[in-house]
Amino acid sequence: MRAPYASDPAQSRGRLMPEDLSTFRTPFQRDRDRIIHSSAFRRLKHKTQVFVEHEGDYFRTRLTHSIEVAQVARTMARALNLDEELTEAVALAHDLGHPPFGHTGEDALQAVMDPYGGFDHNAQAIRIVTHLERHYAEFDGLNLTWETLEGIAKHNGPVPAPVPWALAHYTARHDLELDTHASAEAQVAAIADDVAYNHHDLHDGLRAELFSTDELAELPILGACFAEVDARYPGLNYYRRRHEALRRFFGVLVEDVIGQAQATLADLAPETVRDVREAGRPIVQFSDALFTDLKVIRDFLFHRMYRAPAVVEMRVEVTRVVMELFPFFMAHPEELPKQWRKDVEDVAGDETQLARIVSDYIAGMTDRFALQTHQRIFGDKGVEIIRPLENL
Repeated sequence: MRAPYASDPAQSRGRLMPEDLSTFRTPFQRDRDRIIHSSAFRRLKHKTQVFVEHEGDYFRTRLTHSIEVAQVARTMARALNLDEELTEAVALAHDLGHPPFGHTGEDALQAVMDPYGGFDHNAQAIRIVTHLERHYAEFDGLNLTWETLEGIAKHNGPVPAPVPWALAHYTARHDLELDTHASAEAQVAAIADDVAYNHHDLHDGLRAELFSTDELAELPILGACFAEVDARYPGLNYYRRRHEALRRFFGVLVEDVIGQAQATLADLAPETVRDVREAGRPIVQFSDALFTDLKVIRDFLFHRMYRAPAVVEMRVEVTRVVMELFPFFMAHPEELPKQWRKDVEDVAGDETQLARIVSDYIAGMTDRFALQTHQRIFGDKGVEIIRPLENL
């Protein structure tokens, strides 16, 4: 039974462009399906999570990460009696705006776009689903419901000033109430992102041999997980042992979020989804004790994985790719693909508008396409495309 504070698809605020209701699907189900069928979602298959996509077949990409986030989010939504389809839609869309090369690519795009309003991946996700996806006859974008757009825009909380230009541009005609918290469903999607990456980054770091299971066993939470596995399965194979420990770690995080959210909901007793938005604090979050332990694990990951020499070396190389592609296309917009050249002709009345079109084009690239495009344009200066990091 749906909780009174859950989002009700029958009470949706609707879409910017009105559409007839589906016979078999709720509005939130349609949103989820449109996201899955979008070009931007498919491109996540070849976009970086931590390791550049070509560095190993087993590392997470933005696509596999998004699927894991969606599944965790559905579990939490069901436990909290929320709308699972809205939760899943926000979870699947939350990373659509990421450029190639993950946060490194975002930092590079932000640097080159700073004179033109900057770049923010959450705002870019809104731009994708409201403008850049162009498949439907009657509208640009996916024409998602207000609730899904709100969740994409502010699943991490209220959006402070200055609002990224891409988000401000859309909310000027379709107010997403950026000064409040999002629905409980969107908050679940956000915390599911944290659960997923904290779990799978440990797994990918082990596969890349950036640290050992013995080092993980010395960390908070994980020490108890390994101890439980060793007590139950003495002498277990190395690979099975680490998998069993990490799946227990995963379960600890999920159960903590659900328990903490249930306690918060019992304390606040929200009666409507509006009460959740106006609560003045997140409804869905980790407990203080677990969050303290997670900070230790995140610090470990930062120093041993995100800033590992091999990862830093690749960060430098892919930063150069973005930093060189952007000025090239600014100076040579005639080198853009045909459909992008038409955008330049139709709307690029000044340098800022041109920069935003170039930024949209580069942000939509996959890792491999960005590397191939750079190598095609700059020849010997191109980044080596095949350089496996993974030990198989």
